[in-house]
Parts: sequence; structure tokens; C-alpha cells
Amino acid sequence: MNEEIFAALAQLEKERGIPQNYMIDKITQALIAAYKKDQGGYTDNVFVEMQGGSIEMYAQKEVVEDVVSPSTEIALDAARCIDKNAAVGDLVNVPVKTRDFCRIAAQTAKQVITQGIREAERGMVYNAFSSKQHEIQMGTVLRIDPPTGNITVRIGQGTDQADALLPADEQVSGESYKEGDLIRVYVAEVRRTNRGPQVMVSRTHPELVKRLFEMHVPEIESGEVEVKSIAREAGSRTKIAVRATEENVDPVGACVGAHGGRVNAIVEELHGEKMDIIVWSDDPAQFIAAALAPSSVTQVTILPGEQRACRVIVPDDQLSLAIGKEGQNARLAARLTRYKIDIKPESRAAEFEELPQ
Repeated sequence: MNEEIFAALAQLEKERGIPQNYMIDKITQALIAAYKKDQGGYTDNVFVEMQGGSIEMYAQKEVVEDVVSPSTEIALDAARCIDKNAAVGDLVNVPVKTRDFCRIAAQTAKQVITQGIREAERGMVYNAFSSKQHEIQMGTVLRIDPPTGNITVRIGQGTDQADALLPADEQVSGESYKEGDLIRVYVAEVRRTNRGPQVMVSRTHPELVKRLFEMHVPEIESGEVEVKSIAREAGSRTKIAVRATEENVDPVGACVGAHGGRVNAIVEELHGEKMDIIVWSDDPAQFIAAALAPSSVTQVTILPGEQRACRVIVPDDQLSLAIGKEGQNARLAARLTRYKIDIKPESRAAEFEELPQ
């Protein structure tokens, strides 16, 4: 039986990655729990030894002439069957026959071991995916819950797999999936819960776009191009500000790629989401003007004070382009630059001069 147990532990470590030492501790706990159930409670004098592929359990008892407490005492004659030199007052280790445990005690041991395996697997999942937090993972759609719209996605490989939750509010409007579809997701958070680790993933997070650019643009991965800021309305449009960290590197050209190959791959991954790639600048006025692309800008005035705000003048025929459909372009530019942007056409520029500075 001992050989079978150690063989099972070795197989468990190989297949599920659960260390044998961890499971040996759980088996020890299980045997002691079973002894407690079988013997009625006292376990302070009970211990388990595992040596040379053997599992032995003992109860340490004091040798006495008259046994009053069987759980902690042993008669002299019985003690000398274990150690022929035993004397009254000595402590002897009495072997415990675990195979004699009652059915309830055995079931208790089984529950402890099963719980130990479950806890180990949960810990491994948490450790594996907490290190992957803020990264992209490819997953498979397992289940779609019609009432909530939530999707369960299996991510990871081999023993490092987990069922992640893609909530309805983290899905891109217009995207639809069916069971078995492959989907790329951003690991937004790994939570500890009473039912084990919960991996939360997203398709709408701005960092998903950043990670996709890192995957498709070698200059970003190498550090020659740096992503400074992202503003995204998932499924519709994203503005991303980049800068070169080395001379003679075109940050926008690197992100676009030859014939638009790099950015087109990202757009395809995001099911047609538009991308505005902008050069980041230390000069707030210059950065704001670039952020309002594709419209041209006549003038940017940074307002004094702690509040980050500016006034922007654009040509009359560029006003609707600067603002964008339902205000999207101006809204994304404001998020990208973290400035409150007030836009007016050249024909009404005088109104700015009448406003207090």
C-alpha cells in the first residue's frame, strides 16, 4: 500500500504539478484527522513518519502500571511487547494500525486529501495567472451565459490552465462569439475568492491595444519606440501616442509598418476598430494639436492655473472633424492628453478673447 501511495504522489506531481512534499503533509494531516475521528479526540501525542517509501503512524504513550487514560497511557506488559527494556515512566511509540480505522474515519482522511489537492491546484492557478496579470492570453470560449451575457474562457496551456470570466461589460459591442471560438483577451485581474482564484479578462481595456502593438511592433518590444498614452472607445476608435527613444526612428512609421501591415493586423484583431497613431510631445500645445488629428489645428492656448485646460482654434471647415461624430474625436483627444479641450472655429476665435483668462 505504501508503494502505491508514493507512486500516486509521483504521478500527481508529474500530471498536475503538485509537489510530493505538499501532499505528504496533507496525508499526515489526513491520518491524524482520521485517528481523531476513530479514537474520540486526543491527538497531541500522535505523529506520522515517512521514511524510505514507508508511512508509519505512532501514538506516544507513557508506561504505567494501571492504565487510566488509554489515549496517553500503556500498561507495562503491553509496552514491553514494543520495547523489551520499557519501564514505568518511560515513553514508547505505539504503532497505529491505520487499516483498522472505521469507515467514517477513512472518509474523513479522504476529504482532507481531496481538499489538499484542491487547495494546491487553486494556489497554482493563482500563482500562474497573477504573474500573467496585465498580459494578453489566447483562450477558447467554453460557455456563454445567455441571461448575463458573461463568457467563460479557458486560457493557458498544459497544467497552467484556468477558466477566466469575460463579463458582458468587458466585451466589445458588436462582437459575438460561440463555444469553441478562439479569442485573445487581456488579463485584467486575478482575485482570491472562497471558491478559489478568479481570473477576470477583458476585450475593452486600453492596455489590450498596447499589448497588441507590443506583439506586432518589434521597435516597441525592444524599447526603440515607447507607448506614452492610450485613449480607447472599444470597438470604435483608439488614439495611441508614441515617441521614439532613439534618433532616426520614426515611431508612427514603425507602428504602421510596411504598407500598413502592422497596424492592419491589430485592426483585424479588434474587428475593424480604427487606430489614430500620434507622435507624443513634451510641448502640451503641440501634443494637443496632434491628438485632434485627423483635423488640422490653427492655434492651441494652454490656460494658466492648476487645472489642465486649453483653448483650440481650428479652420471652420475642420470643426466637425475636430469634434468628431457625437464628440468622439475631441473626447478621445482629451483623454489622451489629459487636458480639457475647448474648440472653436476661426470665425468665432474672437469669443475666446472676450473670455477671462
